[in-house]
Amino acid sequence: MTLPAASHDLSPAAPASHGAIILARHGEPALSRKCLLTSDQYRDWWARYEVGGLLAGQVPPPELLATAAGAGAIVASTRPRAQETALAIAAGREVVFDALFIEAPLPPPHFPAWFKLPPKYWGAVARFWWHAFDHHDGQETRVQAEARAEAAAQALIARAEAGQDVLVLAHGYFNHMVGRRLKADGWSLVMNQGFRYWSQRRYEKR
Repeated sequence: MTLPAASHDLSPAAPASHGAIILARHGEPALSRKCLLTSDQYRDWWARYEVGGLLAGQVPPPELLATAAGAGAIVASTRPRAQETALAIAAGREVVFDALFIEAPLPPPHFPAWFKLPPKYWGAVARFWWHAFDHHDGQETRVQAEARAEAAAQALIARAEAGQDVLVLAHGYFNHMVGRRLKADGWSLVMNQGFRYWSQRRYEKR
């Protein structure tokens, strides 16, 4: 009896398709930005912002709810404003909370007490000092935050390689840092809603 010859297909296997990575910003926080602060007062304001939650009465946009419904995994920062955002859109599904995705710090420079700015502008000043002069007041340095952003990007890529979309609920500037690392690793920004509250930025492997 003659057996059929074994078939040996030596053609390369088709590459597995990646899921998308969606970086979304949290909803609007409860702590008001309508105030004028000294640099020391802003430091206290930021500490309260970091432990505060969302402004009551917000409704997540339907686009973000749809993204959450279609995601294979939902990941969120451990800050309360990100946690509350994730729970508002997860519809009872599991959310992975991870401190890897917390915001990069914003310690302001030490200015005289007569110099006052709204929190929005103190954030811009603090971020400039953090970048230009490595001003960190003993908190996370820019180099350390960049390394954390790379680790976050690689963690998301590993999840997306399974073929399912990954949704991240985190923070404006750190999402920007992670997005830069994704681009450096060959991911394309295919949908961009900016950095406003509840906004999304979708990256796909091309």
